[in-house]
Amino acid sequence: MTSKLPVIISGAGLVGSLLAASLAKRGFAVEVYERRSDIRKESLDAGRSINLAMSVRGLTALKDIGIEQEIRQLAIPLAGRMMHSPEGELSYHQYSHDPTKDTLFSISRSLLNKRLVELAAKDPRVSFHFDHRCTSMDLRSKSISFVNQEGKSVTAQGQTVLATDGAYSAVRQSMVKTDRYDYSQSYIEHGYKELHIPPGKDGKHQLERGALHIWPRGSFMMIALPNLDGSFTCTLFFPFEGPESIATLTTREKVAEFFDKYFKDAVPLMPTLLDDYFHNPTASLVTVRCFPWSIGGDALLLGDAAHAIVPFYGQGMNAGFEDIHLLGQLLDRHVSSSSPPDWSSLFAAFQAHRKPDADAIADLALENFIEMRDSVANKDFLFGKQVEHLLEEKFPERYVSQYELISFTTRRYSEARKRGRINAQILADLTRDAAHDIANIDLDKADKLIAKHLDSLPKEKEI
Repeated sequence: MTSKLPVIISGAGLVGSLLAASLAKRGFAVEVYERRSDIRKESLDAGRSINLAMSVRGLTALKDIGIEQEIRQLAIPLAGRMMHSPEGELSYHQYSHDPTKDTLFSISRSLLNKRLVELAAKDPRVSFHFDHRCTSMDLRSKSISFVNQEGKSVTAQGQTVLATDGAYSAVRQSMVKTDRYDYSQSYIEHGYKELHIPPGKDGKHQLERGALHIWPRGSFMMIALPNLDGSFTCTLFFPFEGPESIATLTTREKVAEFFDKYFKDAVPLMPTLLDDYFHNPTASLVTVRCFPWSIGGDALLLGDAAHAIVPFYGQGMNAGFEDIHLLGQLLDRHVSSSSPPDWSSLFAAFQAHRKPDADAIADLALENFIEMRDSVANKDFLFGKQVEHLLEEKFPERYVSQYELISFTTRRYSEARKRGRINAQILADLTRDAAHDIANIDLDKADKLIAKHLDSLPKEKEI
């Protein structure tokens, strides 16, 4: 790495800040530009920030730079889903047949972002520049332009630019203007609104702490994830338009009536519900697909800038962190200390490997929305999950559910989708005449189906 120019990162969110730490660990000087103010100087209200579910993919990227255990201290382990019926009845469904090993981790986005910036900034090779809004990138000169807080134009130049500036990436907008660039964005009909369940009078959680709580209601749903301070961050996913929608809940009375009807067990736990509903913004949910992610060796898109997805598989952050892990592996394999990186070749290899997986998880996230809002309350679906746990127990390694492949392994997303389709066929065959009784599952037949359809599949290389 003989170049004296830094690597420029546009965006100091979760992916950008972790990417800075990863590159610095590998000896690169890094300049990070971010449009927002320095998160380290802001007061964080963890209970009212968007929560995330970190999985093994994200943890693997943290482990790569030696901060996994430190970040785990900011998180709460989740071993399953707690379903809330319209009548307030509870039913718990563990994620895996082995809940002692397979867990997700609830963590505050803002708290995590702050800590990642702090950790990256400890390395003298990393410099952060906040209140710098990216306006454009000159792909020919590898220079990128910003406007700072005083309204002055700032131009940065480096050996390459890595864009982690989110779903509405300014760097990507410069790429879109190039010839034969493929780009699409699509929105679902639902938006989301953050709500809040405070700690109880004793300071403890008012709902089961170690679970993702879901109120599935067919065309909409609410979820809740725990915070360290005893509170829960709730998210209502709700149509923008329709008879029951954001458009129709226009008064405090209508909101109160709606929540009493559909979420009556949650309402007593939400003293600020009406204030939160009208004060907190409603955000849209977008899927971004584009290609190529790089322009020669001049710039590369990562995270949401390359592949923004809806949050219903809990993989947005995890996929972005996995991008960093893959890029780090490529750097370790192909870059020596005596010569500068061949960024063009590295970026080409990165996007060729990663694009099929990004497309797969985008599709799966959209599909999982239907599962979370509707199917999780369906008798056939719940029995299928019970059978899946049985198959995983009786045929370890040979049968692994799609959910576990996504959430508890680093197997490629594209492989998980392929195996998930086959799993669904096997489950349909086994449960067709079982009458929702696990004792009626024919394990000999299951063995033969797994041997025929799954055992012959090659295990694709992990990230």
